[in-house]
Amino acid sequence: MSSGGLKQKLDYDDLLDTPDDGLRYEILDGDLYVTPSPRPRHQRVSKRLQRQLEEYFEGRDIGEVFNAPVDVILGRHDVVVPDLLVVTEASQVTERAIEGSPALIIEILSPSTTNRDRTLKSRRYAEKRVPHYWIVDSARKSIECYRLKTVGYERVVTGKGTTHLEHPDFPRLRIDLAALWR
Repeated sequence: MSSGGLKQKLDYDDLLDTPDDGLRYEILDGDLYVTPSPRPRHQRVSKRLQRQLEEYFEGRDIGEVFNAPVDVILGRHDVVVPDLLVVTEASQVTERAIEGSPALIIEILSPSTTNRDRTLKSRRYAEKRVPHYWIVDSARKSIECYRLKTVGYERVVTGKGTTHLEHPDFPRLRIDLAALWR
């Protein structure tokens, strides 16, 4: 608390006080961000990608896939609601949220989130040591896959159009892009 009694940065307790109004509330570096509910196209792509990820991670018993809305507490002043995420450490799944950095976070771009997903969220996810960050752009029919490096992310692979995306860090993971965009 500051000397004036006002918080300098918001935290998870503040997030619990947000209204139940159908909007998505997130805290990034202590600042509150509000996003409208996703559009149907966004949700179709999310659902189709989730199924493929579940087949890979859950089918091999190497991780669990979650979809929005679920809180991910990356730190005291960073609580996000990614479109999709993969947890490989079962202890991170608690009664209240996913706690700590998941193995993979995926954001599906929307008109209202594109800039934030590509800049602020990318920086915060890197600072919080999220190993893999994917950006899905359904308008351009592409998935950009980033891997954490010492500082920030490096692009590892990009899948476009109706081909298959294969990620070097996930052996035998093959995303059927045509199935996402149909």
